Amino acid sequence: MGVNLGLKTATGIIAAVLVAAAAAQARQVFAPLVAALFIIAIVWPVQKWLQSWLPKLAALAITVILTVAICLSFASLAAWGFGRVGRSLVADLPRYQALYDAMVTWLDGHGVSVAGLWAEHFNVSWLLRATQYVTGRVNTTLTFWVIALLYVMLGLLEVENVRQRIERLDNPVAARVLLEGSAATAAKFRKYLVVRTQMSAVTGLLVGAFAWVAGLPFALEWGVIAFVLNYIPFIGPFVATLFPTLLAMTQFESWPAVLGVFVCLNVIQFVVGSYIEPRVAGSMLSISPVVVLFAIFFWTFLWGLFGTFIGVPITLAILTFCAAHPSSRWVADLFGGPDQMKPGKR
Repeated sequence: MGVNLGLKTATGIIAAVLVAAAAAQARQVFAPLVAALFIIAIVWPVQKWLQSWLPKLAALAITVILTVAICLSFASLAAWGFGRVGRSLVADLPRYQALYDAMVTWLDGHGVSVAGLWAEHFNVSWLLRATQYVTGRVNTTLTFWVIALLYVMLGLLEVENVRQRIERLDNPVAARVLLEGSAATAAKFRKYLVVRTQMSAVTGLLVGAFAWVAGLPFALEWGVIAFVLNYIPFIGPFVATLFPTLLAMTQFESWPAVLGVFVCLNVIQFVVGSYIEPRVAGSMLSISPVVVLFAIFFWTFLWGLFGTFIGVPITLAILTFCAAHPSSRWVADLFGGPDQMKPGKR
C-alpha cells in the first residue's frame, strides 16, 4: 500500500509539473481563457438577471458594455494618477541627479564603485531594449484583452448550455463535482472581488489622507494609485509605497522624514491587508499566507503581471474543486480555510 501511495504521489507531482510547463509555454492561449472565465464568473449574475427581462443577445450586449466600461474606468484612473505623478518626477530629474551624485560620492568614499556598474549595464542600448520591451508589452496586452473579451462574449452565451450538458453526464459524481465546484468557485470569485474593492478603497483613502497630512504633493493621485494597485496582491502595495517615497526624497531634506513616509505607508498596507481584510473576508476566502505568496510568485513566473493578479483566484478555484470530492478534500483542508465547501453545500 505504501508503494502505491508513493507511486500516486510521484505521478501527481509529475503531472503537476507537466501542467505548469504547458501553462507557461501556452500562456498566450490559456491566460486569456482564464481571464475570461474569471470575468464570466463575476458578471454572470448580471447577465442572468438581464436575460429574465430582455432577449439573450440584448442582455449580452449590456453586460459586455458595462464590463468594458468598468475596466476602462480603472485603466483611466491608473493612467491619470501615474500621468500626473510621472510628470512631476520628470520635472524633478535634476534633484534626483543631485541625490544620485551625492550617493555615488558617498559610496566611492567607502570603496564601492557605482559609476562603473551603471555605465556597464545602464547605457543607450539598455534604454533602447527597455523601450522596445515596453512597446511590445503594450501591444501584447491589447491583444490579450481583445481575445479575452471574445471568450467572455461567447462564454456568457454558453453558460446555461454547459450546465445542462454537465447535468446529463453519465457519471453523477463528476457532474456533482463540476456543478458544485463551479457554483462555489464563482461565489468565491465574486466575494474576493468585493472584498478586494472594499480594501482597495480603504487603502486609497488612508494613503491619500496620510499624503495630505504629511505634506506630500498629489495626495489625491497617491490615493487613486494605491486604490488601483491594491488589486495586485503584495507587488501592487509595494509599488504604491515606493513611488511616494521617491517623491518624498525631493520634498523633504531629512532622510528620517523620507524613511518615516516609507514606514507609515507600509504600516497602512500591512494593517489593511493583514488585519482588516482577513476579518472582512471571513473564513470563506481564508488561505494560508504561505500558499497565497507562493501562488502569486508562481503564477507571476508563469504568466507575468496577469499571473500576479489572477494567482489567488486560481488558487481559490483549485482548493474549492478539491473540497468538492472526498479523495482530494484533504488538500482543501490543509491549505484552505475552515469553511471549505462540504458535500452538498454551496
